Amino acid sequence: MPGTSKFLNTKDHDRDSASLHYVYPVVSRRAGGVSVGINLNPNNACNWRCIYCQVPDLTRGASPVIDLVLLEDELRGFLKELLHGDFMQERVPDGARRINDIALSGNGEPTSCAEFSQVVELIGRVVKDLELPQELKTVLITNGSLLNRSDVQDGLRHMARLNGEVWFKLDRASAVGMQLVNDTKTSMKRVRENLIESILSCPTWLQTCWFALDGEPPSRQDEDDFLGFLRALLNDGHTPQGVLLYTLARPSLQPEAPRLSALSENQLQAFADRIGELGLPVKVSV
Repeated sequence: MPGTSKFLNTKDHDRDSASLHYVYPVVSRRAGGVSVGINLNPNNACNWRCIYCQVPDLTRGASPVIDLVLLEDELRGFLKELLHGDFMQERVPDGARRINDIALSGNGEPTSCAEFSQVVELIGRVVKDLELPQELKTVLITNGSLLNRSDVQDGLRHMARLNGEVWFKLDRASAVGMQLVNDTKTSMKRVRENLIESILSCPTWLQTCWFALDGEPPSRQDEDDFLGFLRALLNDGHTPQGVLLYTLARPSLQPEAPRLSALSENQLQAFADRIGELGLPVKVSV
């Protein structure tokens, strides 16, 4: 890896920080250690356009064809560097020098990758060959919109065998809210169906970004919509692992950026307390 004294931090998710095409490390505030990211959207293409997105030059689209040989070489090489090289000491601050997970994330929706299930198999093979700890997680960070695809479901079931977790985006629980925040016309019926499929296939957390728009935090109606959606899900016997509730930590690179601002810990905690009344764990990150 190129020599540098720059330390990673929770506000720096530079996809080029390891000078690789697909693989990049971040210090994750939610993961609590080094998350080894796999960027399946190096073309900066996504089927949604969340107004808080930090991806530069974001375009509508899907993942390009993935060079699986290159991806495997990069993942093997970088994990070996983390385990046996100087990267941890030179680039990672004290207290975060552990590999927490391998995360399918990046600059767009990772499940738009046609080779998604093959990528999951590749991760399992590398983890086994390098004799990494069984508790090492494989995490999919997704907007959930393509989880109705059979190949994606195959990948999720394989992830479950790799100590996997799905982080399923649910920023708002109404069609109007999703249109505003995620710039998508996805119906709540589709969100519910895909979320249930995710819960059945692999342990699933909801990840919810809560922030102020034009100085106004999400409304009480936004909270009630979210809680009503969860309550109906639970009443039908579909229980996610919990909710990852967070606010803005890095500036948006979308046109709406000047209108956005982070919420305080107290504001997040007040909503977390309401979610907790449903019996679900809530992890708050600011």
